[in-house]
Amino acid sequence: MTNGEIIRNIEKEQMKNEVPSFRTGDTVRVFNKIKEGNRERTQVFEGTVLKIQGGSNRCTFTVRKFSNGVGVEKTWPLHSPMVEDVQVVRRGKVRRAKLFYLRDRVGKAAKVKAAK
Repeated sequence: MTNGEIIRNIEKEQMKNEVPSFRTGDTVRVFNKIKEGNRERTQVFEGTVLKIQGGSNRCTFTVRKFSNGVGVEKTWPLHSPMVEDVQVVRRGKVRRAKLFYLRDRVGKAAKVKAAK
């Protein structure tokens, strides 16, 4: 076995069997596990998907929301065991792969149109 095959086998073991289907522009609800001392709880983060990047088990996605008038972005590995679930709340209609222009917009201008 070559080094590349060994790495591919290790990555295949770490990948999730069921990956949620979502795209850039969708409004999603991410259920994230948080460890506090010896307790573990689930925290929900809901916002618009700005980008999805990478491939295989290195795939990450970034979600942006407004919290108390401040824009907050979080990035998660898609195949992380800390991400319990990703639910699509609403499909968005966008024509770009990366929605960085939403960072400069506020209010109605920062909304993504719903897909039909």
